Amino acid sequence: MAGGIVTVVSGVMNPLIGKLTTLMGDEYNKFKGVKKQASFLQEELSAMNAALQKLELMDGELDPNIKDWRDHVREMSYDMENCIDDFIRQSRADDAKRSFIKNTARRIKKMRDRLRIAHQMEELKTVAIEANARRQRYKVDDWKPASGSVDVDPRLRAVYQEADSLIGIDGPREEVVTRLMDTQKNLKVVSIVGFGGLGKTTLAKQVYDKIGLQFDCKAFFSVSQRPDMTELLNNLQYKLGMKKPDTSHTRKVDDIIEEIRQHLKNNRYLIVVDDVWDESAWNIIKCVFPEEGNGSRVIVTTRVEVVAGAACQNDREGIYKLEPLSEENSRMLLLNRVFGSVHGCPPQLADIMAEILSKCHGLPLAVITVGNLLASQERSRKGWESIRDSLGAHSATNPTLEEMKSILNLSYMHLPAHLRACFLYLGILHVQDLEVVGRNYFNELINRSMSVAYSYEGMARLHGCKYKVRRVSLSSMAGGGATDDPTITVNLSQVRSFTLFGKSMPPLVLFKYLRVLRIDQGSARGDEQTLDLTAISQLFQLRYLYVEGPDFIQLPAELQGLVYLETLHIDSELKSIPSDIVHLSCLSYLYIDKCNHGVLPEWIGNMKSLNSLRMPVGMGTDQRELNGMNGIIGLGELTNLRDLTISLWSLEKSELDALACSIGKLWNLKSLHSHMDGWSPLPSHPQPACGGDLN
Repeated sequence: MAGGIVTVVSGVMNPLIGKLTTLMGDEYNKFKGVKKQASFLQEELSAMNAALQKLELMDGELDPNIKDWRDHVREMSYDMENCIDDFIRQSRADDAKRSFIKNTARRIKKMRDRLRIAHQMEELKTVAIEANARRQRYKVDDWKPASGSVDVDPRLRAVYQEADSLIGIDGPREEVVTRLMDTQKNLKVVSIVGFGGLGKTTLAKQVYDKIGLQFDCKAFFSVSQRPDMTELLNNLQYKLGMKKPDTSHTRKVDDIIEEIRQHLKNNRYLIVVDDVWDESAWNIIKCVFPEEGNGSRVIVTTRVEVVAGAACQNDREGIYKLEPLSEENSRMLLLNRVFGSVHGCPPQLADIMAEILSKCHGLPLAVITVGNLLASQERSRKGWESIRDSLGAHSATNPTLEEMKSILNLSYMHLPAHLRACFLYLGILHVQDLEVVGRNYFNELINRSMSVAYSYEGMARLHGCKYKVRRVSLSSMAGGGATDDPTITVNLSQVRSFTLFGKSMPPLVLFKYLRVLRIDQGSARGDEQTLDLTAISQLFQLRYLYVEGPDFIQLPAELQGLVYLETLHIDSELKSIPSDIVHLSCLSYLYIDKCNHGVLPEWIGNMKSLNSLRMPVGMGTDQRELNGMNGIIGLGELTNLRDLTISLWSLEKSELDALACSIGKLWNLKSLHSHMDGWSPLPSHPQPACGGDLN
């Protein structure tokens, strides 16, 4: 999987197909029928996977039957993988205990387990056959979006927004006007770039209205995500007041471009090209703008920084990055929408209003939309608290918030398939094995103005739904919009990713197939709370563990069962480090803020898989006598390390010299950070005698 592109579909299907390939290997020959079943399932799933990949980017346009088939196949794939994981785990357990299985009860249990899994495999085979039959019946492989009616552009209202209803737009409008209306006679393009809902279209329209009379001709037109260029350019001709085009025969794009160029050559023009998503679309549109040296101007709005740069030919002065509203402007805008005055909020609602505004993140569209919702509700503390507490879930069903949801969803739907899963995990993303790929994904999300974080704090009560819940984010912090005792009625054994913000941690034994676990309990309150995670050793599929908040963490004595664990991040004090952590062959990211032993363990040199390490480095008298400098010397064996953060305390000069020597051997190291918790300064350069250096 290293270096591969992970999409929402491939993230489910590819691991499953890979595991089926494993079952077809010689290792499982002793299990009768397994290879045959695995081969059949692999063939069926590969055919479905090819169809799913084609549907990946068409979510908003899918026929309901095809969408239902896609969702069904995804859920089926999860169930299949769970079944195979159970089988692989059981077979390995049998191998490990073969010489010890002597009693009849053990044999009977093993037989029952195999019969149960074999029965499940037969059921999954039947389900796969039915799913493939539906694929052929629905002609999924041949499906194309239907042409015809289109939805009303959700940005339409922004074009006709009255200036007196806008707050905070004066400064941006004057800034864009200043950049646009300089003395330059050559054609000038100014790009307005920012996240959906920031008001790019509204700002462009305000500038357009203010300076439009200074031009001979003008036009304002939108491009959208997948434009039909012939229709788009015909529309531009209409907006420019050109004669009605002859539609009796098919017109080529280059012919329309030439007609528009000839029209604009004799005019000083102002054109707003709104909502450009792709550089390729801009490269066609820009051909209509002739360079006549008469002071013509073009405004481009986009969510994608690469497009903004291309439009301005990477002239930084031509790129205006629209920022969220300030806290004060957000407050004034909300008050104006709800009360018609910036001084109308009753004192008993002021604190709730502040919490609601914090969820809007300065997005004018969000503030306006939520303001309209509040204005339609009873002005009571209970009513406003209800909106605050359910705002995240409310937006999915409330018609008042439908426009905001559709505009923000445009950005998500336009993401390439491999960035969608990354965006959903943005809040818990850390650089690990796939560091380069991860950084590229993250940078591209920023480039697409998709780096705004959203917090769904109202998710306190989870109920059953049509499909099994696979990913859960739960907030149980008092005052954060949820209760201290959330009720969960879904089957947690199917959950693969669980994020907890708060104290109410469900029993770990319920999470049978968990891959990702993040626990953030906030800052400790000084009452020396201990979070007991000893049951985590049962989560055999766990890849990622992040814990922050409690004073102390208690891990199990042994972690060896977590054979897939890649990230272990403990931002609290560990009671003790599990003795077998060195045997976790997949572990690439190890972050331990502090441990009661307070010393770099002597076995650290055996953890060759580590790419990133943060641990304390220090010695008291008893540790020095017990371990000497084994841990410090062992650090130099971690030649795969790219990132090292160490906290230094109470080291003598000989130990510091040894530490510098070890660091000098880390020839793959890209980043080194040290924190001085005591009186131990780290030498600025490793000792030459060690034969290494840091570049």
